Amino acid sequence: MTLKAILAGAASLLALSAVARAETLTIATVNNGDMVRMQGLTEDFTSKNPDIQLEWVTLEENVLRERVTTDIATQGGQYDVLTIGNYEVPIWAKQGWLLPLDKLGDDYDADDLLPSIRGGLTVDGKLYAAPFYGESAMIMYRTDLFEKAGLKMPESPTWEFIGDAARKITDRSADINGICLRGKAGWGENMAFVTALANSFGGRWFDEKWQPQFDQPEWKDALQFYVDLMKDAGPAGASSNGFNENLTLFQQGKCGMWIDATVAASFVSDPKNSTVADKVGFAIFPTKEGVDNHGNWLWSWNLAVPASSKKADAAQKFIGWATSKAYTDLVASKEGWANVPPGTRTSLYNNDEYKKVAAFAEPTLKAMQAADITKPSVKPVPYTGGQFVAIPEFQALGTTVGQLFSAVVAGQSSVDDALTAAQSTATREMTRAGYIK
Repeated sequence: MTLKAILAGAASLLALSAVARAETLTIATVNNGDMVRMQGLTEDFTSKNPDIQLEWVTLEENVLRERVTTDIATQGGQYDVLTIGNYEVPIWAKQGWLLPLDKLGDDYDADDLLPSIRGGLTVDGKLYAAPFYGESAMIMYRTDLFEKAGLKMPESPTWEFIGDAARKITDRSADINGICLRGKAGWGENMAFVTALANSFGGRWFDEKWQPQFDQPEWKDALQFYVDLMKDAGPAGASSNGFNENLTLFQQGKCGMWIDATVAASFVSDPKNSTVADKVGFAIFPTKEGVDNHGNWLWSWNLAVPASSKKADAAQKFIGWATSKAYTDLVASKEGWANVPPGTRTSLYNNDEYKKVAAFAEPTLKAMQAADITKPSVKPVPYTGGQFVAIPEFQALGTTVGQLFSAVVAGQSSVDDALTAAQSTATREMTRAGYIK
């Protein structure tokens, strides 16, 4: 046997030995574009960390929440890295279900994280999750359809304008819906949008004594507006549409407007995937005439380590890679600056290369800065959260109410019946949980 063959065999044995010794991290994540993109780039991480292998569990948003919540609450230990929102982080950290992230690397630069995002992931001065991307909500609209209809998007649009514009640009014969909005049931699906809508109408989930407010006129006005708009200008089957479904419709040119997460801006502006990439404008989330509130929405998808993981150091090393400034540079080099994960770092919004190609950068930052989760409604409330209510009970309650409202969009119930049922359910659950004395 030649020396070359002996050396090659030894190298193969070493490689096999490294793989055999490698820790395998099981990562639970959501099936959206930015997370799927991350999976495609992880060779950069594994090549630098041959002692760590990655196993992905990629799930639809509602399914992810259900499985991750069950696993962490029972200390099941199925996952080493969780993709969770800023709703779960402070609640789970206080329960002792998450590990603090104190080994993200010397060059991680946590001080560069946007203060509003970092604050929502910090408990008692410790960071319990690292943001992969952050978002608020805004209007994405077809500039060509607006021009054709003789419409101009105001700097601060009202819902009255949006409703009128959506109906004017609807063209069923051309398969163009005036507006696409979330209808799929779920506390983080339709209720993210509907709660923000209600906030902008001056509504609130609970008053200062935790009494549910679905029997108040603001909720009736908001839900009736939403249901009528979906009926007049929304797509068929809207009660089954969440973020991903509406994204596809917009990219295919079937939505005149879409009001949803700011993170969608890069996807609707990407000519490789969007047929209307050069015809998209952006505007701030609407408010109701006479109500000074743009429906506060502030969300981030974050990576965290459950306390049940036996591979915490490796998990933190991965999280440090996936949420670092270096990862942003990696995405930019492979996919272009317009496709980097938005809404987490101050440095990105000071980056001239990013601002040059991302027309949505300034509207996104303005939307995030306008969100005040400590004051989600114009009336006083005992909770924080913007498009959600930051209490443990909201996950189940929000999904139940979401199912009631989705049924109205599907034509299976009325606005009045859904609100009556929501009021009854929320009163019962809040009494049972001890909020209402």
